[in-house]
Amino acid sequence: MTQQIVVDTRTLIPRPVVLETEGLCKYWGGLKALDDLSLSFHDHELHSVVGPNGAGKSTLLNLLCGSYRPTRGRILHNGEAIDSIKPWAFARRGIGRGFQKTNIYPSMSCLENCAVAAQRRIGGSFNLLRGRNSERLLLEMAEEALRKVGLGARRDTLASRISYGEQRQLEIAMVLATAPCVLLLDEPMAGMGHEESQLIIELLKQLKREYCIVLVEHDMDAVFELSDKLTVMVNGQHLITGSVDQVRDDPKVKEAYLGQGDEVF
Repeated sequence: MTQQIVVDTRTLIPRPVVLETEGLCKYWGGLKALDDLSLSFHDHELHSVVGPNGAGKSTLLNLLCGSYRPTRGRILHNGEAIDSIKPWAFARRGIGRGFQKTNIYPSMSCLENCAVAAQRRIGGSFNLLRGRNSERLLLEMAEEALRKVGLGARRDTLASRISYGEQRQLEIAMVLATAPCVLLLDEPMAGMGHEESQLIIELLKQLKREYCIVLVEHDMDAVFELSDKLTVMVNGQHLITGSVDQVRDDPKVKEAYLGQGDEVF
């Protein structure tokens, strides 16, 4: 009897690079917030970036979404340099950014929040009195984003009336509503309890099957559970990139964290 062998082809086919940096630097006067950083972020992968406070993690996200201009170096999206384009053009290219603090409109419904976010990708301003076709497209994008994060039943609820954990889900939905190919997420589990964090972890497990995700997060248990790749930064510089096991076992990482009061590695 012939034994049937099942092979997961996803592990055999290299995932394409969606976003990358080459020698990326950001200086504020004499302060080197980011210094000579070269990284590649792949499709259908979750790539976490960790490090002590002041390591340059948020600076990196601000550069990748166009909020900051690099002092030197390049950012490439699908092989094309984008470091000199306008900030709004990053969203049009499908680079979506989530923030550490909730960035929602409390007096609007969940659906309206996502529709406003979707407008960033299409252009113009959200107005329910505009042409039916354009508004229908926005609402379809908004509804799909809410469905993906498990908030479909909350579409007509004011954002101020949902729980904090649901507000964090809504913020991710607002990023998804921009039809991104890259999700830049800055501490999506900040301020959450264990049960709420687990909901976000399960959501990100689903989303990384469809998107390139760059995650900055202090919850190291979540980072270890979610990451396909893990980068450690210290003092604005790259220390190591590898699998979770490679990073945890690397002596440079253990040395860098000595005296940091951080025993996660």
